Amino acid sequence: MKKTLLFGLLALGSTGLFAQEDDGFEAIVKAGTADANTLMGAYIAPAMEGLVYSMSGGWYHTAKTHKQWGFDITIGFNGAIVPSEKEMFAISSLNFQNELINKSGDITPTVAGSGVPVDLEFRTQDGDEVSFTMPEGVKDDLPLNAVPAPAIQASLGVFKGTDLMVRFVPEVGSDDVKGKLFGAGFKHDIMQYFGPLDKLPLNISVLGAFTNMNVDYDIQANSDLEGSNQAAEFKLNSYTVQGVASLDFPFVTVYGGLGYTGGKSEINVLGTYKFEYDNGQPGEVVDPIALSYNPSSVRASLGARLNLAFFKIFADYTVQEYSNLTAGIAFSFR
Repeated sequence: MKKTLLFGLLALGSTGLFAQEDDGFEAIVKAGTADANTLMGAYIAPAMEGLVYSMSGGWYHTAKTHKQWGFDITIGFNGAIVPSEKEMFAISSLNFQNELINKSGDITPTVAGSGVPVDLEFRTQDGDEVSFTMPEGVKDDLPLNAVPAPAIQASLGVFKGTDLMVRFVPEVGSDDVKGKLFGAGFKHDIMQYFGPLDKLPLNISVLGAFTNMNVDYDIQANSDLEGSNQAAEFKLNSYTVQGVASLDFPFVTVYGGLGYTGGKSEINVLGTYKFEYDNGQPGEVVDPIALSYNPSSVRASLGARLNLAFFKIFADYTVQEYSNLTAGIAFSFR
């Protein structure tokens, strides 16, 4: 299968799970549904968790809200940096349904790691044997080893001190992989309730936002696996609630926030997969992978923005479970 970034929003999810040139996915499926979920659950966790955090970034670059009907368009990039402890995992830490006969080592890369993956050999409850090498990681292909997510959004001042924000990507892709994204949020100025203090360059707001993403990947169109209706479904929901503050000067804005981020990501590998075990016996599994992750974390952000009339350049850093780096440009008309 192709080792490529099939859909930018999916980032390394499909790359790590299906794009193994040595048919790692097919081999792991042979271990049986329970053990395939155990192995893949540990292997792909950084991608599934990191996307929740990266998709929650970049919602603001100031606490100041627009005047009524003022608006901005923001184009940004978010990267959730994978913690070093999430780059590898130990086979011995997992519980298997089938008998693990042999392994070349214990520590193997996750999708966000690097290094030599281990060789595994299982004996199923029916006595069939399967041996394979775990998939490699793609750390070397990721700048800063960060799970990437673009952010294109529009904000509109709708009434006194309140902005509505929208992120939207219509269904894009090809016949093999299609995805779409929608996000919405609000930012409300609370300095307006403190009389003359609202004349200061200090602005304080509350913010809430959520993002939903769906990606469908046609496995059968990109592999030689025997079977039918082979596909993968990826679903992500993320949210963030924050208190945001900024010091807004004519040429520079310094901003930050404190809040909470969480969400849920799921991947389901569907269809029928037929194969032969190492001893020549036929095997078959149906809907072999169903994984779900629910990451969440307190977050604290600090950033700066350069103001060049209506053109803005910004960057910020967020400390959380998967620390997030955000950078971008905005066109703002107040």
